[in-house]
Amino acid sequence: MEPVYKRILLKLSGEVLAGEKGVGIDFDKVLEVCASVKTCVDMGIQVAIVVGGGNFWRGRSSGKMDRTRADHMGMLATTINSLALADALEQLGVTARVQTAIEMRQIAEPYIRNRAVRHLEKGRVVIFGCGTGNPFFSTDTAAALRAAEIGADVIFKATNVDGVYDSDPKTNPDAEKFDELSHLDVLQKGLHVMDSTAASLCMDNGIKILVFNLDKPQNIVDAATGKHIGTIVK
Repeated sequence: MEPVYKRILLKLSGEVLAGEKGVGIDFDKVLEVCASVKTCVDMGIQVAIVVGGGNFWRGRSSGKMDRTRADHMGMLATTINSLALADALEQLGVTARVQTAIEMRQIAEPYIRNRAVRHLEKGRVVIFGCGTGNPFFSTDTAAALRAAEIGADVIFKATNVDGVYDSDPKTNPDAEKFDELSHLDVLQKGLHVMDSTAASLCMDNGIKILVFNLDKPQNIVDAATGKHIGTIVK
């Protein structure tokens, strides 16, 4: 199998790491995901990861709390997930580095773009925690921002659906799946690929987004080697 991308940014939701439990961390699931990341690294692909924190905390649903503080709590949740991913990768023999947008030097490196790129060039997986480091921005926006900064070829958005649909396939059995979309389609049709800030950032910087299902972690490898899965936004 030959890779079709040199440098990818993998966007994982926190819920993916929770597995069937729905909350917390299912370490067996984390190891499954990281095994596919290792396969990509072994093929010579440079992999960066942005992970959400929804398996621990969803700031937007805490309506009684100050939004800024709730978002800060969410950033800390992403750091827990980042450390779990790093641990799983290292157990599998992959060197990993966690970089956080909010400094916490005892447990992670501060985010420094040039250092992140150097790690990638040396074959290390870089995991970005704390989103953008700012409230009111999602981890999708963080993924778009980091992808632009490190010059990623594509964002792999690994979700719980097998692509982008014109409506929710869980509630509408007649929902139509798209094989290919433009960034403008996503914005104009209000499709739930990423939030509008993230989609605009990808459009402005010409970053492809590949949306696919992570029920089978092997899909990460299939996507990296050019197999037709999910929905491509370009």
